[in-house]
Amino acid sequence: MLREDVSVISQAIRWIKVEPVWLCTVLNTYGSSPRSPGSLLVAKGDGSYTGSLSGGCIEEDFLQRIQQGHYLENSQVVRYGQGGVEAKVNLPCEGSLDVLIEYLPCNERSYQYLTQIQTALLGYTAIIKKLTLPNMSEITTVPNSQHPTQIERNGDDIQFYIMAPPKLIIAGISNVGVYCANFAVTLGFEVIICEHRDDELLRFAGQIAEQVEIKKIFPARFLEENPSASNTAIVSLTHDPRIDDLTLMEAVNTSAFYIGAMGSTRTSAKRRERLLNSGGLTVEMLDQIHAPIGIPIGSKTPPEIALAIMADIVAHKNGRELATSRSH
Repeated sequence: MLREDVSVISQAIRWIKVEPVWLCTVLNTYGSSPRSPGSLLVAKGDGSYTGSLSGGCIEEDFLQRIQQGHYLENSQVVRYGQGGVEAKVNLPCEGSLDVLIEYLPCNERSYQYLTQIQTALLGYTAIIKKLTLPNMSEITTVPNSQHPTQIERNGDDIQFYIMAPPKLIIAGISNVGVYCANFAVTLGFEVIICEHRDDELLRFAGQIAEQVEIKKIFPARFLEENPSASNTAIVSLTHDPRIDDLTLMEAVNTSAFYIGAMGSTRTSAKRRERLLNSGGLTVEMLDQIHAPIGIPIGSKTPPEIALAIMADIVAHKNGRELATSRSH
Protein backbone atom coordinates (compact mmCIF):
# COMPACT_ATOMS: atom_id res chain seq x y z
CA MET A 1 0.00 0.00 0.00
CA LEU A 2 2.78 2.40 0.87
CA ARG A 3 4.51 2.11 -2.50
CA GLU A 4 1.18 2.75 -4.27
CA ASP A 5 0.50 5.83 -2.14
CA VAL A 6 3.97 7.22 -2.88
CA SER A 7 3.40 6.57 -6.59
CA VAL A 8 0.09 8.48 -6.49
CA ILE A 9 1.57 11.51 -4.73
CA SER A 10 4.67 11.49 -6.94
CA GLN A 11 2.45 11.59 -10.04
CA ALA A 12 0.41 14.41 -8.50
CA ILE A 13 3.61 16.41 -7.98
CA ARG A 14 4.58 15.97 -11.62
CA TRP A 15 1.12 17.05 -12.84
CA ILE A 16 0.68 20.01 -10.46
CA LYS A 17 3.65 21.76 -12.08
CA VAL A 18 1.62 22.35 -15.24
CA GLU A 19 -2.08 21.89 -14.41
CA PRO A 20 -4.55 21.50 -11.51
CA VAL A 21 -5.30 18.09 -10.00
CA TRP A 22 -7.94 16.43 -7.84
CA LEU A 23 -6.59 14.44 -4.88
CA CYS A 24 -9.04 11.84 -3.53
CA THR A 25 -8.73 9.97 -0.23
CA VAL A 26 -11.00 7.20 1.06
CA LEU A 27 -12.16 8.41 4.50
CA ASN A 28 -14.53 5.73 5.78
CA THR A 29 -15.97 2.47 4.55
CA TYR A 30 -19.24 0.84 5.55
CA GLY A 31 -20.06 -2.79 4.86
CA SER A 32 -18.08 -4.43 2.09
CA SER A 33 -16.04 -1.81 0.23
CA PRO A 34 -13.30 -2.37 -2.35
CA ARG A 35 -10.67 -0.08 -0.80
CA SER A 36 -9.57 0.67 2.76
CA PRO A 37 -9.46 4.11 4.45
CA GLY A 38 -6.45 6.14 3.35
CA SER A 39 -6.43 4.81 -0.23
CA LEU A 40 -5.48 7.51 -2.70
CA LEU A 41 -6.28 8.57 -6.27
CA VAL A 42 -5.13 11.62 -8.18
CA ALA A 43 -6.70 12.80 -11.44
CA LYS A 44 -6.42 15.69 -13.86
CA GLY A 45 -8.98 17.38 -16.07
CA ASP A 46 -8.48 15.21 -19.16
CA GLY A 47 -9.49 12.06 -17.26
CA SER A 48 -5.99 10.70 -16.63
CA TYR A 49 -5.54 9.26 -13.14
CA THR A 50 -3.30 7.16 -10.89
CA GLY A 51 -4.39 5.09 -7.89
CA SER A 52 -7.82 3.71 -7.17
CA LEU A 53 -10.91 4.07 -5.02
CA SER A 54 -12.70 0.89 -6.10
CA GLY A 55 -12.68 -1.75 -8.80
CA GLY A 56 -13.42 0.87 -11.45
CA CYS A 57 -17.06 1.91 -11.10
CA ILE A 58 -16.36 4.85 -8.79
CA GLU A 59 -13.42 6.04 -10.87
CA GLU A 60 -15.51 6.12 -14.05
CA ASP A 61 -18.23 8.23 -12.43
CA PHE A 62 -15.75 10.55 -10.73
CA LEU A 63 -13.75 11.20 -13.90
CA GLN A 64 -16.93 11.99 -15.84
CA ARG A 65 -17.93 14.52 -13.22
CA ILE A 66 -14.63 16.41 -13.13
CA GLN A 67 -14.71 16.60 -16.93
CA GLN A 68 -18.17 18.13 -16.58
CA GLY A 69 -16.79 20.83 -14.30
CA HIS A 70 -17.74 19.39 -10.90
CA TYR A 71 -15.69 19.38 -7.67
CA LEU A 72 -14.07 22.81 -7.90
CA GLU A 73 -14.34 23.58 -4.18
CA ASN A 74 -11.16 23.34 -2.12
CA SER A 75 -12.53 20.25 -0.37
CA GLN A 76 -15.70 18.20 -0.16
CA VAL A 77 -16.81 14.71 0.81
CA VAL A 78 -18.80 12.46 -1.51
CA ARG A 79 -20.43 9.18 -0.52
CA TYR A 80 -20.53 6.30 -2.99
CA GLY A 81 -22.72 3.24 -2.60
CA GLN A 82 -25.69 2.90 -0.28
CA GLY A 83 -26.99 6.33 0.77
CA GLY A 84 -24.77 8.13 -1.70
CA VAL A 85 -26.17 11.36 -3.09
CA GLU A 86 -23.62 12.03 -5.80
CA ALA A 87 -23.57 8.84 -7.83
CA LYS A 88 -25.77 5.86 -8.61
CA VAL A 89 -22.94 3.42 -8.02
CA ASN A 90 -23.55 0.17 -6.17
CA LEU A 91 -20.73 -1.44 -4.21
CA PRO A 92 -20.52 -5.13 -3.18
CA CYS A 93 -22.82 -6.32 -0.40
CA GLU A 94 -24.54 -2.93 -0.16
CA GLY A 95 -21.35 -1.32 1.08
CA SER A 96 -20.50 2.36 0.83
CA LEU A 97 -17.51 4.64 1.24
CA ASP A 98 -16.85 8.33 1.83
CA VAL A 99 -14.26 10.04 -0.36
CA LEU A 100 -12.54 13.33 0.40
CA ILE A 101 -11.99 15.27 -2.84
CA GLU A 102 -9.45 18.11 -2.77
CA TYR A 103 -9.13 20.44 -5.75
CA LEU A 104 -5.55 21.65 -6.01
CA PRO A 105 -4.86 24.53 -8.40
CA CYS A 106 -1.59 24.76 -10.31
CA ASN A 107 0.45 26.92 -7.94
CA GLU A 108 3.38 26.83 -5.51
CA ARG A 109 1.18 26.20 -2.48
CA SER A 110 -0.27 23.03 -4.01
CA TYR A 111 3.20 21.87 -5.00
CA GLN A 112 4.55 22.37 -1.47
CA TYR A 113 1.47 20.69 0.01
CA LEU A 114 1.97 17.54 -2.07
CA THR A 115 5.70 17.52 -1.40
CA GLN A 116 5.07 17.53 2.37
CA ILE A 117 2.74 14.52 2.01
CA GLN A 118 5.33 12.69 -0.11
CA THR A 119 8.04 13.33 2.47
CA ALA A 120 5.83 11.89 5.22
CA LEU A 121 4.91 8.81 3.19
CA LEU A 122 8.61 8.15 2.56
CA GLY A 123 9.23 8.13 6.31
CA TYR A 124 11.40 11.23 6.57
CA THR A 125 8.93 13.09 8.75
CA ALA A 126 5.40 12.85 10.14
CA ILE A 127 2.62 15.35 9.55
CA ILE A 128 -0.85 16.21 10.71
CA LYS A 129 -3.13 17.33 7.90
CA LYS A 130 -6.24 19.23 9.06
CA LEU A 131 -9.14 20.72 7.20
CA THR A 132 -12.65 22.01 7.79
CA LEU A 133 -14.90 21.46 4.78
CA PRO A 134 -14.96 23.16 2.29
CA ASN A 135 -11.62 24.83 3.08
CA MET A 136 -8.06 23.97 2.10
CA SER A 137 -5.94 21.65 4.21
CA GLU A 138 -3.24 22.87 6.56
CA ILE A 139 -0.19 20.74 7.38
CA THR A 140 1.85 20.67 10.59
CA THR A 141 5.04 18.66 11.06
CA VAL A 142 5.04 16.54 14.24
CA PRO A 143 7.45 14.05 15.89
CA ASN A 144 7.50 10.58 14.37
CA SER A 145 5.54 7.96 16.31
CA GLN A 146 6.13 5.05 13.90
CA HIS A 147 2.40 4.59 13.29
CA PRO A 148 1.08 4.69 9.72
CA THR A 149 -1.69 6.95 8.45
CA GLN A 150 -4.67 7.47 10.78
CA ILE A 151 -7.88 9.36 9.98
CA GLU A 152 -10.28 11.14 12.33
CA ARG A 153 -13.49 12.90 11.35
CA ASN A 154 -15.91 14.97 13.39
CA GLY A 155 -18.54 16.43 11.11
CA ASP A 156 -16.84 18.88 8.76
CA ASP A 157 -13.53 18.66 10.66
CA ILE A 158 -11.14 16.05 9.26
CA GLN A 159 -7.65 15.20 10.49
CA PHE A 160 -5.02 12.85 9.09
CA TYR A 161 -1.88 11.68 10.84
CA ILE A 162 0.38 10.72 7.93
CA MET A 163 3.59 8.76 8.11
CA ALA A 164 5.08 5.72 6.46
CA PRO A 165 4.76 2.45 8.37
CA PRO A 166 7.95 1.21 10.05
CA LYS A 167 10.40 -0.48 7.71
CA LEU A 168 12.71 -3.44 8.30
CA ILE A 169 15.74 -3.98 6.06
CA ILE A 170 17.31 -7.42 6.42
CA ALA A 171 20.85 -7.78 5.10
CA GLY A 172 21.30 -11.29 3.76
CA ILE A 173 18.80 -14.11 3.97
CA SER A 174 19.02 -16.81 6.67
CA ASN A 175 16.76 -19.06 8.73
CA VAL A 176 16.45 -16.36 11.38
CA GLY A 177 16.03 -13.68 8.73
CA VAL A 178 13.08 -15.49 7.17
CA TYR A 179 11.27 -15.67 10.51
CA CYS A 180 12.08 -12.01 11.22
CA ALA A 181 10.70 -11.00 7.83
CA ASN A 182 7.47 -12.95 8.31
CA PHE A 183 6.99 -11.72 11.89
CA ALA A 184 7.62 -8.14 10.77
CA VAL A 185 4.96 -8.34 8.05
CA THR A 186 2.45 -9.48 10.68
CA LEU A 187 3.50 -6.54 12.86
CA GLY A 188 2.79 -4.05 10.07
CA PHE A 189 6.34 -3.40 8.88
CA GLU A 190 7.32 -2.84 5.28
CA VAL A 191 10.05 -5.46 4.82
CA ILE A 192 12.97 -5.57 2.39
CA ILE A 193 15.48 -8.42 2.18
CA CYS A 194 18.74 -7.60 0.39
CA GLU A 195 20.37 -10.77 -0.91
CA HIS A 196 22.89 -11.07 -3.75
CA ARG A 197 23.60 -14.82 -3.45
CA ASP A 198 21.62 -16.93 -5.91
CA ASP A 199 22.05 -20.15 -3.93
CA GLU A 200 20.60 -18.58 -0.77
CA LEU A 201 17.65 -17.11 -2.66
CA LEU A 202 16.95 -20.56 -4.10
CA ARG A 203 17.30 -22.27 -0.72
CA PHE A 204 14.63 -20.11 0.92
CA ALA A 205 12.30 -19.84 -2.07
CA GLY A 206 8.67 -20.21 -1.01
CA GLN A 207 9.35 -19.63 2.69
CA ILE A 208 9.02 -15.84 2.68
CA ALA A 209 5.71 -13.95 2.92
CA GLU A 210 4.61 -12.52 -0.42
CA GLN A 211 4.49 -9.01 1.05
CA VAL A 212 8.26 -9.04 1.55
CA GLU A 213 10.24 -7.24 -1.14
CA ILE A 214 13.44 -9.04 -2.16
CA LYS A 215 16.24 -6.95 -3.65
CA LYS A 216 18.94 -8.94 -5.46
CA ILE A 217 21.78 -6.65 -4.42
CA PHE A 218 24.69 -6.66 -1.99
CA PRO A 219 23.17 -5.22 1.23
CA ALA A 220 25.80 -2.53 1.81
CA ARG A 221 25.36 -1.31 -1.76
CA PHE A 222 21.59 -1.05 -1.26
CA LEU A 223 22.09 1.04 1.89
CA GLU A 224 24.59 3.24 0.10
CA GLU A 225 22.17 3.90 -2.76
CA ASN A 226 19.00 4.18 -0.63
CA PRO A 227 19.42 6.35 2.49
CA SER A 228 17.28 5.01 5.33
CA ALA A 229 14.84 7.25 7.17
CA SER A 230 14.11 7.36 10.88
CA ASN A 231 11.27 4.84 10.57
CA THR A 232 13.74 2.10 9.57
CA ALA A 233 15.37 -0.81 11.38
CA ILE A 234 18.40 -2.46 9.77
CA VAL A 235 19.57 -5.94 10.80
CA SER A 236 22.31 -8.21 9.49
CA LEU A 237 21.72 -11.85 10.36
CA THR A 238 24.10 -13.89 8.19
CA HIS A 239 27.08 -14.73 10.48
CA ASP A 240 29.20 -13.80 7.43
CA PRO A 241 31.65 -10.97 8.29
CA ARG A 242 31.92 -10.02 4.60
CA ILE A 243 28.23 -9.14 4.62
CA ASP A 244 27.68 -8.09 8.24
CA ASP A 245 30.68 -5.77 8.59
CA LEU A 246 30.06 -3.82 5.39
CA THR A 247 26.34 -3.58 6.15
CA LEU A 248 27.01 -2.10 9.58
CA MET A 249 29.57 0.34 8.17
CA GLU A 250 26.84 1.76 5.94
CA ALA A 251 23.99 1.44 8.45
CA VAL A 252 25.59 3.67 11.11
CA ASN A 253 25.58 6.55 8.62
CA THR A 254 21.78 6.39 8.23
CA SER A 255 18.96 7.73 10.40
CA ALA A 256 17.70 4.21 11.24
CA PHE A 257 16.17 3.93 14.71
CA TYR A 258 17.60 0.42 15.18
CA ILE A 259 20.75 -1.29 13.86
CA GLY A 260 21.65 -4.83 14.89
CA ALA A 261 23.79 -7.84 14.01
CA MET A 262 23.54 -11.46 15.09
CA GLY A 263 26.37 -13.25 16.87
CA SER A 264 27.55 -14.39 20.29
CA THR A 265 29.09 -12.00 22.78
CA ARG A 266 32.53 -13.17 21.67
CA THR A 267 31.71 -12.82 17.96
CA SER A 268 30.24 -9.39 18.54
CA ALA A 269 33.33 -8.26 20.45
CA LYS A 270 35.60 -9.39 17.61
CA ARG A 271 33.40 -7.62 15.07
CA ARG A 272 33.47 -4.45 17.15
CA GLU A 273 37.27 -4.59 17.24
CA ARG A 274 37.45 -5.06 13.45
CA LEU A 275 35.12 -2.17 12.77
CA LEU A 276 37.01 0.08 15.17
CA ASN A 277 40.49 -0.77 13.88
CA SER A 278 39.89 -1.40 10.18
CA GLY A 279 36.39 -0.18 9.37
CA GLY A 280 36.90 3.45 10.26
CA LEU A 281 34.06 3.52 12.78
CA THR A 282 34.21 5.52 15.98
CA VAL A 283 33.16 4.28 19.41
CA GLU A 284 30.04 6.47 19.12
CA MET A 285 29.12 4.79 15.83
CA LEU A 286 29.66 1.33 17.30
CA ASP A 287 27.43 2.17 20.22
CA GLN A 288 24.51 2.51 17.77
CA ILE A 289 24.76 -1.21 16.98
CA HIS A 290 22.79 -3.80 18.95
CA ALA A 291 25.17 -6.73 19.12
CA PRO A 292 24.44 -9.25 20.43
CA ILE A 293 21.00 -8.54 19.00
CA GLY A 294 17.59 -9.11 20.60
CA ILE A 295 16.24 -9.33 24.14
CA PRO A 296 17.36 -12.12 26.53
CA ILE A 297 14.55 -14.69 26.48
CA GLY A 298 16.80 -17.76 26.37
CA SER A 299 16.00 -18.35 22.71
CA LYS A 300 17.72 -21.21 20.88
CA THR A 301 15.75 -22.01 17.71
CA PRO A 302 15.51 -19.69 14.67
CA PRO A 303 11.88 -18.67 15.39
CA GLU A 304 12.71 -17.98 19.05
CA ILE A 305 15.74 -15.89 18.07
CA ALA A 306 13.66 -13.99 15.52
CA LEU A 307 11.02 -13.35 18.19
CA ALA A 308 13.69 -11.91 20.51
CA ILE A 309 14.99 -9.68 17.72
CA MET A 310 11.59 -8.38 16.66
CA ALA A 311 10.58 -7.76 20.29
CA ASP A 312 13.65 -5.57 20.72
CA ILE A 313 12.96 -3.69 17.48
CA VAL A 314 9.33 -3.08 18.44
CA ALA A 315 10.39 -1.92 21.91
CA HIS A 316 12.73 0.68 20.40
CA LYS A 317 10.10 1.69 17.84
CA ASN A 318 7.72 2.36 20.71
CA GLY A 319 10.31 4.16 22.82
CA ARG A 320 10.80 1.32 25.31
CA GLU A 321 14.45 0.25 25.51
CA LEU A 322 15.00 -3.20 27.05
CA ALA A 323 18.07 -5.11 28.19
CA THR A 324 19.78 -6.71 25.18
CA SER A 325 22.41 -9.11 26.54
CA ARG A 326 22.23 -12.12 24.21
CA SER A 327 24.39 -15.01 23.05
CA HIS A 328 23.58 -16.03 19.48
